[in-house]
Amino acid sequence: MPRAVVFDLDYTLAVPDRDRETILAEAARTAGAPPLSREAYLEAHRHNLTRETRRPIFADLLEDCDADVDPGAVAAAYRETIADALAPVPGVEAMLEDLGREYRVGLLTNGPVRAQRDKLETLGWEETFDAAVVTGELEAGKPDRRAFEAVLDELEVAPGDAVYVGDEVEADVYGATNADMHAVQVLLEDGPAPDPRAVAHVDQPAVPEEVPAVVARLE
Repeated sequence: MPRAVVFDLDYTLAVPDRDRETILAEAARTAGAPPLSREAYLEAHRHNLTRETRRPIFADLLEDCDADVDPGAVAAAYRETIADALAPVPGVEAMLEDLGREYRVGLLTNGPVRAQRDKLETLGWEETFDAAVVTGELEAGKPDRRAFEAVLDELEVAPGDAVYVGDEVEADVYGATNADMHAVQVLLEDGPAPDPRAVAHVDQPAVPEEVPAVVARLE
């Protein structure tokens, strides 16, 4: 019987109102940086999951650029641009409140501390979760099982008593199941195919209605 439901943040509970490639381009222009590749950003992000800010990410991206641009300025512009664009998936706030009446509710999100904590502040979700863990505060990020163990420890539940909900196959589905949790995969338009390791697959717009039903079926 599940005792806790833990969520990923980006593209599971909250989405920007425009694509991340556009946001990255806007931030680069604002900071006077050259055009930056979204693919290169994601690769640099994967290597900087336990940082305080995004500055090291942009330092990596700008390393080979012939431009005198402060990576910290680009990181700040990117953070502010995302904050302006971010919004909850419709219905998830009521879902989180309802789940909280029956389960411990947690958050585990990959990324630098300031970036992800700023998102929670922007959304007004600082007090929404019984435990909210950002991998920038840890020694390892998802899919490392230590990241999942960190949020489970804060929630005081065993892995087999927890469900993890997220959209990424490697970071979320593999990471959660490797940590002995149940995984629910959130399916995005043009995203990864359903992974058989997940106990259920839910289209992103249907998360508020279907995730509680999935959790209830596991009891």
